[in-house]
Amino acid sequence: MIFNADSLKYNEAGLIPAIVQDVAGGVVLMMAYMNKEAVEKTLATGETWFWSRSRREFWHKGATSGNVQKVREILYDCDRDTLLVKVEQRGAACHEGYYTCFHYRVEPEGNVTVVGEKLFEPEEVYGKK
Repeated sequence: MIFNADSLKYNEAGLIPAIVQDVAGGVVLMMAYMNKEAVEKTLATGETWFWSRSRREFWHKGATSGNVQKVREILYDCDRDTLLVKVEQRGAACHEGYYTCFHYRVEPEGNVTVVGEKLFEPEEVYGKK
């Protein structure tokens, strides 16, 4: 069987969710959206590309920060409407400077704890907002 990006089920906006996971440790790093072109760019370059819904443009993960994701495996689910992209993460995946975007833990009593170590200061990489 040969893969074709057209065989995936994109939503009404032409996007498919992509869960990005560390290939070595299994940590979920982030979730973003891809359109057909981002899927094809990811396959062609071996690094992750996404579609930014807020900026309405493609983005190459790590283009600004240097924290690129080397793709090691791409899987899709049985409904063909979600991707799982296993990567070797260089540096932090999160734009807030953490290894994973999932660094806010909700405690049983409702408090929120930040987990994980901050790897960089966002202002130093992206500038002040």
